[in-house]
Amino acid sequence: MDNARIANMLYTIAVFLEIKGEDPSKIQSYMNASQAVEKMTEPVSLLLQEGWLRSVEGIGEEFEKIIAEFVSTGEVAYLNQLRQLYPATLLDLLKVDGIGPKSTKILYETLNIASLDALHRACLENKVAQIPGFSISREYKILKSLEFIKQQQEYFRLNNAWHVAASLRASIMENAPVTAVEVTGALRRYNELVKNATLVAACEDAVPVMKRFLRAQETERIVSVGRSKSTVIGKGGISVDLHVVPERQFPYALLYLTGSKAHINLLRKHATTLGMKLTDNGLFDKEGAPVVCNDEAAIYAALNLPYPAPEIREGIFEFDADLSRPLVTRSDLAGLVHCHSTWSDGKDTLAAMATAARQLGYKYFVATDHSQSSAYVNGLTPERLEQQHAEINEINDLDLSGFRIVKGIECDILPEGSLDYEPDILRTFEFIIASIHSGFDMTKDEATTRIIRAIENPFTSAIGHLTGRLLLTRRGYEVDVEKVVDAAAANGVAFEINANPRRLDMDWRHLRNAAKKGVRFVIGPDAHSIAGLHNVQYGVGTARKGALTPEHILNCLPVEKFLQWRKS
Repeated sequence: MDNARIANMLYTIAVFLEIKGEDPSKIQSYMNASQAVEKMTEPVSLLLQEGWLRSVEGIGEEFEKIIAEFVSTGEVAYLNQLRQLYPATLLDLLKVDGIGPKSTKILYETLNIASLDALHRACLENKVAQIPGFSISREYKILKSLEFIKQQQEYFRLNNAWHVAASLRASIMENAPVTAVEVTGALRRYNELVKNATLVAACEDAVPVMKRFLRAQETERIVSVGRSKSTVIGKGGISVDLHVVPERQFPYALLYLTGSKAHINLLRKHATTLGMKLTDNGLFDKEGAPVVCNDEAAIYAALNLPYPAPEIREGIFEFDADLSRPLVTRSDLAGLVHCHSTWSDGKDTLAAMATAARQLGYKYFVATDHSQSSAYVNGLTPERLEQQHAEINEINDLDLSGFRIVKGIECDILPEGSLDYEPDILRTFEFIIASIHSGFDMTKDEATTRIIRAIENPFTSAIGHLTGRLLLTRRGYEVDVEKVVDAAAANGVAFEINANPRRLDMDWRHLRNAAKKGVRFVIGPDAHSIAGLHNVQYGVGTARKGALTPEHILNCLPVEKFLQWRKS
């Protein structure tokens, strides 16, 4: 029972209480308890077992009992009672951009709307716009969000699918007689969203491998069983396929299953021009004799093609002549950029985050807590900034064996495009990520103008999460990427590749063209905890998918050169 599930349980009770019209102070107490659990670094179940949970601020005797019931049984009687009062689909309305508990209550009580389908019908009939407090523009925004939700409903975030696939892969490797098991498909290509996960294993006898796959702890439900291919539903409802092939066939199966379809079509057509034939079972010469290839690289070599990294195999630019340099890897990163601590909305202290970064092998850590306008996430006032900078100085004065905390900020871009502090404060930072966190209801021109004004600010180092998208939940605002990229190139401002798997923004489709114009990038985990530091792997995958090399990534530089690059 992890902390996230416990926090969500308390939040769900708070939502039902708000819909029910309970006392606001009671609702807020559940919200506070949920937030307290969410910020805990220790497992709640452990604190409960050791008798310390009640001492946590926001968690009293009542919440301790509720959490204990949830930990021991997986259910809460009080929550079940609240669920009985409303249709099971009512809380689905919270998935819609701009609809919270209060709006859900109004929609349910006014129009008896209790599902996404009902909400969609009501919007099409212009009924929602007639509710006091709503409007035609808000109704249109709801329709756009519903359309987005429908488009995304078959997909999963990259990290969730990776965790399931990696766990199943490890289980097979440890407990079955295989010579190789690899993750393939869109996951191996690091697509930001995937429909399923696919594994391929090399083994002459598929039976024991399939048995292990079907009986793995990560398998929640079996969909289909076959000798060479089986499908299960893993944790989180993610469909996972396993293909088992003889060792001789493994390189070809890995190539085909990795894809993409467009890439495989390129290879097949190219093979034909050479008088050869490529299938998922092998490569064959003009006489139909098999060409022996022991790995993927040998297949490309036999086709007289350079080996492309799996991430760029989209049938777009993988064989372009300018892709001769190695793509960026995790080991190329010297520092971590975009990290939050308890100074704003992070779970771990600045010292703990920096220590963890150092233990992971990084040489510097850019602290970028939120700026003052983001008061809802404890944004830093000028007074608190002085205190934070004093703490950074104190930590840096210690013998950290070459490690350094860099004074940064994730500074809000205000509606008119200015930054969130006066120049005298802005110049105290060593690196400034400028991001939009509010006022998302903009036209494309408005958003573009707002970001360009921030780019033109002499204190801006990088633009954070360019479109503000949240994968699967929020489309983000439209931006004229070409204009923004041109402005960044002209003003010496970088773009962040936000590695948080909920964002992965800037989108990989824009990276290569931006790099050709001389734009540089930072890969930022957008970490709000020590665990979040590991988000960088998704940012590196995104950067590789955009064909970026270490020369394109600022935080591949040592700290002195990283800071010298920043505009004065």
